[in-house]
Amino acid sequence: MRAPIGTFDHVLAAPDALELLTRPVADAVRHWRGPVPAQDLIHVDTDPEWADTATFVEHYGPELLAQSANCVVVAGKRGGEATLAACVVLSTTKVDVNGAVRRQLGARKASFASMDTAVGETGMEYGGITPIGLPADWPVLVDAAVADLPHVLIGSGTRRGKLIVPGKALAELPGAVVLEGLGVTV
Repeated sequence: MRAPIGTFDHVLAAPDALELLTRPVADAVRHWRGPVPAQDLIHVDTDPEWADTATFVEHYGPELLAQSANCVVVAGKRGGEATLAACVVLSTTKVDVNGAVRRQLGARKASFASMDTAVGETGMEYGGITPIGLPADWPVLVDAAVADLPHVLIGSGTRRGKLIVPGKALAELPGAVVLEGLGVTV
């Protein structure tokens, strides 16, 4: 099997790579529903030393930068209550936490969740958090530019490996909301 983007030595359909995924991501792939078939979710094995975006594109090719997205966990607070959400933006942008995120969550204040919170609440490794397999009650905010990509490279739940999925599959995740301007140019 060949990846639809990039050049990788080890490529599998995600349903054939369940043992390489964290439990929440494997469960989400196992129970995948929607118009994009689970077989269209691709796992590529990558070195965990190169998991961070800058190092990853340096090693695997600069052309992947425009086709990569980051998933970050944010916390919106209002009246003593906190709402956790995931934000998926192009790797060339940063999340508009104080604008788009705060407004969408109806929060008085929004900020990036701590590493301990992000890891503990997702069951995923820091640096590999993905929107696939997040808690069902979380909002998943997806930048429109990500949803419009034919294929996007995202985390796999671990620092070893990435997923390549159609952008429209992210827009169809449970709790997904597609927003213009969620990612702002750095």
